[in-house]
Amino acid sequence: MKIAIIAHLKFPIAQPFSGGLEMHTHLLASALQARGHAVTLYASEGSVGSFALVPVCAPTGCAFDDVSEARVDATEHAAYVRIMDAVAVEGFDLVHNNSLHFLPLLRAGELPCPMVTALHTPPFEPFVRGVRARARDMAFAAVSPSLAREWYDIISEPHVIGNGIDLSAFAYSGRPSGEPHAIWMGRLVPEKGTHLAIDAARIAELPLKFAGPRSNPAYWDAEIAPRLGDDVTYLGHLGHDDLARCVGEAHVALCTPRWEEPFGLVLAEFLACGTPVAAFRRGAIPDILDSSCGVLAAADDVADLGFAVTQAIQLSRTDCRRRAEQLFDAETMTDRYEGLYRSELGRIPKATIAARVSNG
Repeated sequence: MKIAIIAHLKFPIAQPFSGGLEMHTHLLASALQARGHAVTLYASEGSVGSFALVPVCAPTGCAFDDVSEARVDATEHAAYVRIMDAVAVEGFDLVHNNSLHFLPLLRAGELPCPMVTALHTPPFEPFVRGVRARARDMAFAAVSPSLAREWYDIISEPHVIGNGIDLSAFAYSGRPSGEPHAIWMGRLVPEKGTHLAIDAARIAELPLKFAGPRSNPAYWDAEIAPRLGDDVTYLGHLGHDDLARCVGEAHVALCTPRWEEPFGLVLAEFLACGTPVAAFRRGAIPDILDSSCGVLAAADDVADLGFAVTQAIQLSRTDCRRRAEQLFDAETMTDRYEGLYRSELGRIPKATIAARVSNG
């Protein structure tokens, strides 16, 4: 198939990834390309990959000290207009919409091919406006059962296709390394709750290493910097290889979302390395962690999370890896997306397919 993937434009689709959505987009595009599909990714400048790339604008999620939010919105809107104009005439067999913008959805009816939209977040405006417009005539895939439930009032039966990771990139480590310690990774922003991970690790009397982009300087200054000490080490913003090594060395991992996490790729990465997890009971986390690989704490309860850390560190690393292999193999994810693509293409009238063939 000739497939277009529309990315969100906040950050480049390139390592070190700013977050799980960037990593997922790159992995899906690479996996589809490796299977023989001709993939074109429409994304922000600075994206890289083995697939065809069309950079459409500078990343819009960087810190804009002197640029208004309205101007950023206008930049994104104009970029998605250009993307949809291009997609409409490039002869794609299918469009995979991985963006979080309403415009591709509103203009999907103009395309000569099907569009599939992946739902990566709970409902929010104005994205919901676009979803409502296509709720009856487009295939939507939520990344977890809990997220699918959040969309039920708008989409009665979204498909559920969990995110996957390259299990070989996050290799299993049967033994942690060094003195017992915990690890946390993700974007350093309030909704990820890094400061709560630091507090919980201290309650459990374990040193903590943490990694990720400093996406919110005010949060760092107010909540992270005052908590730094000999027992808390910031590793920086790491690429896959360094992340996998650090996770594999850790004795236990923490996951501390302050919102209803729709998936949480870091959990898949922790488990793939064999590292058990202590996490807040939020969103999709109970879908991912069972008693073999994780211990759940009440949301925002640091004392409960500290206790969960002391329990999780005792879990079997082999069981953690097994859970990752069962749920998070990128090959399985790609199989399921290919199946959804074939299903959508099968709905195209034969006369339409014949016309496309005759037009070359």
